[in-house]
Amino acid sequence: MGEDPDGLNGPGEPTPRPWQTMRRLSSTRGLGGWLLDGAERFLGEAGFDRAPWLAVVFALGIITWFVLPEAWQWIAAMAGGAVLALGALVVWPTGSSADEARANLRLALVVCGLVFAGGIATVWARSAIVGAPPIPAPVVTLLEGHVLAREDQPADERLRLTLAVRLPAEGAEDGAARKVRVNVPLAALGEGGVPAGLTEGAVVRLRARLMPPASPMLPGSYDFARAAWFKSLAATGTMVGRLTLVRPASEDSGISSVQRWLSTYVRARVEGSPGAIAAAFASGDRGGIAEADEVAMRDSGLTHLLSISGLHVSAVIAAAYFAALRLLALWPALALRVRLPVVAAGVGALAGIGYTLLTGAEVPTVRSCIAALLVLGALALGREALSLRMVAVAAGFVLLLWPESAIGPSFQMSFAAVLAIIALSNSAPVRAFLAAREEGWFVRLGRQGVMLFVTGVVIELALMPIVLFHFHRAGLYGAVANVVAIPLVTFVSMPLIALGLLFDLIGLGGPAWWLVERSLALLLAIAHATAGQAGAVTLMPQISGFAVGLFAAGGLWLGLWSGTVRLAGLVPVMLASVLVALTPIPDLLVAGDGQQVGITVPGPDGSPRLLSLRDSRSSYTRDNLMEIAGVAAEPAPLADWDGARCSSAFCTLILNRGGRDWVLLLGRGREQVEERALAAACAEADVVVSERFLPRSCRPRWLKADRRYLRQSGGLSIDLASQTITTVAAGQGSHGWWRIEEDRPRRSEPHAAMSPNIGGPNGPPAQPGGGLEPARPSQANP
Repeated sequence: MGEDPDGLNGPGEPTPRPWQTMRRLSSTRGLGGWLLDGAERFLGEAGFDRAPWLAVVFALGIITWFVLPEAWQWIAAMAGGAVLALGALVVWPTGSSADEARANLRLALVVCGLVFAGGIATVWARSAIVGAPPIPAPVVTLLEGHVLAREDQPADERLRLTLAVRLPAEGAEDGAARKVRVNVPLAALGEGGVPAGLTEGAVVRLRARLMPPASPMLPGSYDFARAAWFKSLAATGTMVGRLTLVRPASEDSGISSVQRWLSTYVRARVEGSPGAIAAAFASGDRGGIAEADEVAMRDSGLTHLLSISGLHVSAVIAAAYFAALRLLALWPALALRVRLPVVAAGVGALAGIGYTLLTGAEVPTVRSCIAALLVLGALALGREALSLRMVAVAAGFVLLLWPESAIGPSFQMSFAAVLAIIALSNSAPVRAFLAAREEGWFVRLGRQGVMLFVTGVVIELALMPIVLFHFHRAGLYGAVANVVAIPLVTFVSMPLIALGLLFDLIGLGGPAWWLVERSLALLLAIAHATAGQAGAVTLMPQISGFAVGLFAAGGLWLGLWSGTVRLAGLVPVMLASVLVALTPIPDLLVAGDGQQVGITVPGPDGSPRLLSLRDSRSSYTRDNLMEIAGVAAEPAPLADWDGARCSSAFCTLILNRGGRDWVLLLGRGREQVEERALAAACAEADVVVSERFLPRSCRPRWLKADRRYLRQSGGLSIDLASQTITTVAAGQGSHGWWRIEEDRPRRSEPHAAMSPNIGGPNGPPAQPGGGLEPARPSQANP
């Protein structure tokens, strides 16, 4: 032991270690000590407001696993969380003089570090347990398997069967057991329709065209491969030919059968589109809703009403709770001996659980049911019903069971909406506005109407970044439409559906069903009228994850803290708003197969216009191109655009971006082109895109995105002015759902280089022929 020259220790105490000296100095002087003191004081004053942040940190760990592409990075992130926890214990050990000075800060760092690492470990384990490797390539094969689930989709005139099958494997007689999803056209079932016994547990035989679950078509598009991975789906496809029912289900009395019966029954009582929506409210079956109605509900901001979530579950539980409370109060002997709120809470809980199971027990419904049960528990115990701790417990429970939901729009939107409602209702101005006072009923009703509108606006603002990030479009008049639609569904449509089912037991449900049809026809009229207004929908190109992260950080700070300190959350929100406003529209969008290419150019009126290389009949392709480009107008064929020159094999176009002309050479077919002419045309082009392998002699000035390159990169989003390329593969890495198809070289088509050809030799000048002569700058569209 050494001496203590500074006199910092008492008699007999050892000389402090360097980190202990730094700790003491930092606690008494310097900027670091001032910041640590401020953090300790802030955490000490926050009290119970700190607890909900644990759910946020757990979700952050889950999202980190999805964002980081490689396994070593996941391990490093978990190690970082553990090091943070251990470091806090080392710097501020318990039982020392720092125990009181830094107790809250130490506890926060230790718990947050471990919870963060736990979030990564949880989603990694979930992926390893449930993930199903996709089939390597498309295949047409004969399947015989057990029906795991059946989904009726009358609006699309098909059934959707989820089957447990054994797919043939190369070099083996029996393949591995897989779960696949097959669409069965109703027309293929013949005049008899759906065979009796074609339910869960049946064994069927059919021939199907199977595809591996599709990766995103473009950067920012929906990642079905990831969703299928966590649903254990190895392939999806469509039946080809006839279906044979090898063995019908032994019985048809499960929850799914009751759900289908209820959906069919409700659609029989209420015809047309209102009946399809009534069936969705009663059983969770959305298969009968027409596409036009779904689009109108989406663009009007009312699509949340079609998904069984918090609004529907809360309405059912609240109705059961208050009905039980009033009916039990009529029994004096029971009311004097039993706490009626506890009994009513039990009745409401049973109603909520039954409704959740009846509507399919999807993750959003289960999440809403858990939150509603927590509210019931708070009411039974005499606690505050709506609290941030309740939201945090529900979120933590869902994330523990389904961690992948953290990156899904359903989880994010539902909890963002609930958080916005609770934060708004607990704020001092709102409490003062809604405080009881001497006034007439019409004034009180008016204040509640104003509050309903303000709540709708706040929810729309909270959900706008999430909606734009996931769907690239958002309805602007949703707050106004929801002021009428939410009370209409909650207090009119859903109670009338329940009354119709109840009165049908004695044959008197007709009037109730007539009123249900009228109320839901009004809901659809509101949706179509709102969606049809000018400027009802705003489109946005793919915004960055950094901007969304700023929105999330600011929104969570605004929602989870209390007092004036919450206003600090406005800073990242405003910064994110500026970044979103500056989001550039991509100049070139290339699908992963190289066949679909979208080019954004100025239209005649100055607004962006999308040109499409191929006139695709697929609405999925068209919608993806329009949404990622943020363009509302229908794509125009590139061949018809002034300034483009197209042959049967290639199209050429010149775009002026970033102060220079960019020559694009885009393949539009598999017609053979003489290699020398192709090489000459490539040399005159800056960007070459083709669905096939291009020879090494094709060397453009900047980028060659042929079949070989696109197999590795996936879809592309290209900004020519900044010379940036965003790829689908960039964020996929070692995640199990991402597969790169192996190249199978063909002698007639030598492979191309894998990396963009930036600044390479120009090669020989272009030679006419083959329809590959580049367009002249004077022919380009300005």
